[in-house]
Amino acid sequence: MTKTNKSTPAASDRILTDEEILKMDEKDYMNAAQLAFFKAKLQALEKELLKNAGETTEHLRETVLVPDPADRATIEEEHALELRTRDRERKLLKKVQQSIVAIDGGDYGWCEETGEPIGVPRLIARPTATLSLEAQQRRELKQKLYGD
Repeated sequence: MTKTNKSTPAASDRILTDEEILKMDEKDYMNAAQLAFFKAKLQALEKELLKNAGETTEHLRETVLVPDPADRATIEEEHALELRTRDRERKLLKKVQQSIVAIDGGDYGWCEETGEPIGVPRLIARPTATLSLEAQQRRELKQKLYGD
């Protein structure tokens, strides 16, 4: 299988479902329909992450003054948890945006380390994946052994 740069279909084309994408032949890997499917999936995730960030901003602006120290501590802990969640989402948003750029550049779906296909099932489960399962396992084992 060779890496090719194929354009995405016109906006009027129907986006396929997970099942339809999984049923496609290996020779169809990262064809226009699959690229459109993953781009739509990533754009929906990007929109959701941005919406969550906006809601957090609004929620944190709502200052509630409570006299009870225990209640105040609870509110502060909830805010800290929400901020940690948004920080993880911020990092994910960056990966989502990089994946969209990779689709536009024709590099999406191919392992950064080996150049081999990442695989449709893995990309459906984790659309921001940049490594094949084997390459990811090697990287995690290396990190575990040597700390990175």
